[in-house]
Amino acid sequence: MKMTAISVACLLLAGAASAGTFQQTTSGITVAPDSGAAKEVRLEVMADHILHVVKVDQAGKALTPSLMTIAKPCACQFAVKRSGDTVALSTKLVTATVSLKDGRVQFADQGGAVFLKQDAEDLRPVTVGGKPFLAVKQGFNFGTRDAFYGTGQHQNGQLNLNGEDVQLLQHNMDVAVPFLVSDKNYGVLWDNNGITRFGDARPYGPIGRDLQLTDADGKAGALTARYYVGGKLVLTRREENINYQYLKDVAEFWPKELKPLKELKDVRVVWEGKLASGKPGVHKMQLYAGDYAKLTVGGKQVMDVWRQGWNPWYHNFEVTFVPGKPVDFKLEWKPEGGMIHVTHNDPLPAPERHSLQFSSEVAEALNYYVVRGTSIDHVIGGYRTLTGIQPLMPKWAYGFWQSRQRYETQEQLLDTVRTYRKEGWPLDNIVQDWFYWPENAWGSHDWDPKRFPDPKGMVDEVHRLHAKIMLSVWGKFYDTTANYKELAAKGHMWTKNVEDGALDWVGPGYKNSHYSPYAQEARDIYYRQMKTKLVDLGFDSWWMDNSEPDVLSNSRLEDFKKLIGPTPYGAGEVTFNAYSLPHTSALYDGLKRDQPNKRQFILSRSGFAGVQRNYVAVWSGDTVGRWNNLYDQISAGVSFGMSGIPNWTHDIGGYAQETRFQSGDLGSAQENRATGKAKGTPEDLKEWRELNLRWWQFGAFTPLFRSHGEVVKREIHNIAPAGSPMRDSMVWYLKLRYRLMPYIYATASDTYFNSGTIMRGLVMDFPQDEQSKDVRDEYLFGHAFLVAPVYAYGARERSVYLPKGAQWYDYHTGQRHEGGRTVTAPAPETRMPLFVKAGSIVPMGPVTQYVDEKPDAPVTLKVYAGADGKFSLYEDDGVSESYQRGEFSRIPLQWDDRTRTLTVGARTGSWPGMVARRVFRIHVVKPGTSSEQTLDAADKELTYEGKTMRVTL
Repeated sequence: MKMTAISVACLLLAGAASAGTFQQTTSGITVAPDSGAAKEVRLEVMADHILHVVKVDQAGKALTPSLMTIAKPCACQFAVKRSGDTVALSTKLVTATVSLKDGRVQFADQGGAVFLKQDAEDLRPVTVGGKPFLAVKQGFNFGTRDAFYGTGQHQNGQLNLNGEDVQLLQHNMDVAVPFLVSDKNYGVLWDNNGITRFGDARPYGPIGRDLQLTDADGKAGALTARYYVGGKLVLTRREENINYQYLKDVAEFWPKELKPLKELKDVRVVWEGKLASGKPGVHKMQLYAGDYAKLTVGGKQVMDVWRQGWNPWYHNFEVTFVPGKPVDFKLEWKPEGGMIHVTHNDPLPAPERHSLQFSSEVAEALNYYVVRGTSIDHVIGGYRTLTGIQPLMPKWAYGFWQSRQRYETQEQLLDTVRTYRKEGWPLDNIVQDWFYWPENAWGSHDWDPKRFPDPKGMVDEVHRLHAKIMLSVWGKFYDTTANYKELAAKGHMWTKNVEDGALDWVGPGYKNSHYSPYAQEARDIYYRQMKTKLVDLGFDSWWMDNSEPDVLSNSRLEDFKKLIGPTPYGAGEVTFNAYSLPHTSALYDGLKRDQPNKRQFILSRSGFAGVQRNYVAVWSGDTVGRWNNLYDQISAGVSFGMSGIPNWTHDIGGYAQETRFQSGDLGSAQENRATGKAKGTPEDLKEWRELNLRWWQFGAFTPLFRSHGEVVKREIHNIAPAGSPMRDSMVWYLKLRYRLMPYIYATASDTYFNSGTIMRGLVMDFPQDEQSKDVRDEYLFGHAFLVAPVYAYGARERSVYLPKGAQWYDYHTGQRHEGGRTVTAPAPETRMPLFVKAGSIVPMGPVTQYVDEKPDAPVTLKVYAGADGKFSLYEDDGVSESYQRGEFSRIPLQWDDRTRTLTVGARTGSWPGMVARRVFRIHVVKPGTSSEQTLDAADKELTYEGKTMRVTL
């Protein structure tokens, strides 16, 4: 048929008309695509570099206000342009293009280069708590090589998440923050409060779901399971799955031929056989385990792990399957009340495996933000624009914290502070952990008068000793307390756990549950109940433990969801991950009203997107004293910082220990007696001390330096013998931390002023170095230091990758290395490999007993020759919020390597109490100069009064 120009035009118009419609709004556009999963696509401009995307299943659908984001659409200029079957929304920095046919979106930078392209989408109706919701999925950039970082803090040694699966489900040791940043300077904030997955959207399942099993005798359909008690084989049977994941599973599936597991001692279970799959490739698998577990696959041991029985967690592993070639499988488990489970997923197609994909099991809509930045720090700044700024923490928080599970009396706590002061060991914060209340009165906020006869006097004495004191507070209440009853009467207690008759582990066990913080009235009551009995005593900071919340440990997931609801937003799973956000808000908002100019500090076991705005830091939960767990903390801390929350810490030495490491006083609610000698061998004690020392060295170079754990006392004088190399090393690192305080505090100030991150992945400062993107066992501490923790027993050296694009000084030897290579660094037991980038200017002070003991002391400026460099020395009063009103000062420092000139620039700003006249001691570090041995060295000294000074060295 011959086509005329008029007929072609008509067809084009008809095609355009059938391709959907759009409407410009005051803040963006709304698109009604002709087809696709979403009936309506909404785009909003939040900033020139941030766009908000909402996809709904019903046009005009109203959404519940976000918990995590507090930003509003900006008054930015933007343009809207239709081109064929697409409509584009453009700001100065980013363009989003939406298909009018099916609602697909893609994002390009100001030069037109596409950096994020939608490849998958799903909005599927589900019913949750009798109400309609959606299960949602959005996938981008199938087949990408971009590196991805973030999603919170996890315990699997993961860093670059391209090709990885991560389940975002709050747990004692796992913190879900649904924000992801790429090495290509873009990020996605997934606005969903429920259980979410990055990577494979399919839940992992038991091995029998997907794999073909063969037992030890070659019979198909199951593995051989052998049960030993007291070293004797008592039962052999075939099992189709290894599924003792929850307490109910143990009760239901444990062999009826045997006594209940809790009544048996010296138990060993061995599963053996072969696994096979008709789907070739690398299969993702997980071992979920508590107690001792040893896994062998294909004749090779891939895992030998231990976790405390009551706190199991996942360990990832991979198996390559070839059709027709079964793989040998053997798992040995030594339970002492713990749990175990093995899960699996079939491989994803390669393009989808290497993609950016989020999915959530319950949602009102597909709801996410896209941030385009000029650097990873800039993208993280976009996350904080959306969810709230990171306030500057009080200066003392960057000093050393001594903690223990737990100080049983106020005299124990005070004696610890006095000992540190007597020994001359720096200390800024002492922590009173849980159970200071009468045994049957959790949630009463009362003090046990026998053990804590004068809590106000205790606080005052700590202050007299120039230290701060932190107190543990919970969202948990015994049902017999007046506080529980008040909250319950207002409908703000989750009562099902009490109604079920569940008992906790204290004494004979008590009925308990957590309050629901999702209503303002609930938060107000929670704070008011604490105010007179706790807040008014003068505590400096707060430890909000169990903030996931763990209402009943090791419950089946479907049961647990019922324990954490309902909420104003729906059933428990609707807000599954968000608890810590409104919970910390309850305390922070109350403190802000009563102490309006005080810099607060809250330590939380859980976190969520936006929690940083509440002056919250997060720690990695009840880890264990094992080398693999120390290794896991490195990437956990880096990932958390790259998730937008910079203040992070961990229990030095691991919270829980194997029995072989235990000695001294127990610190649980049930026991406070001495156990006598160590339960292990001399070699066990040697390993325990080395593990703690290595963890301590690592801790000295993390954002918050904090020693904590149960059973074994963690104070220097209790854990390290007098005169031992261990004690000498611990004290050396403790004092070095305080010497570095001018550097550390200035680095911390950048978290507020410049969207900075303290514990940094190498890729953040070296994005062009491909090898830096996958390094997960070292990191940058600020911009100057490269930290390489030692995480293997007996190791006296380790390989360290030095990023390309810089030269690096070995802090201990002074040897200078060219970047872009791996070196073997010495690692004697008393020292951890540490490097400093050439061009760094590192301000240092004297050793002090607390951070502001000597505010007018000389500052040593360590200049690492070999490259130009700069630094901004930041100071303020350290305790108030006056810095937010401009009461702070900065002194710019600049090194010109060619002329060997250091410029100390004119001071900007001022604050009450500022030291106006300061002495700077300058030391230029050259190749071969050991920084360790020249801590007090100075080439020149100058007296600075706020005006520019230059010195040539």
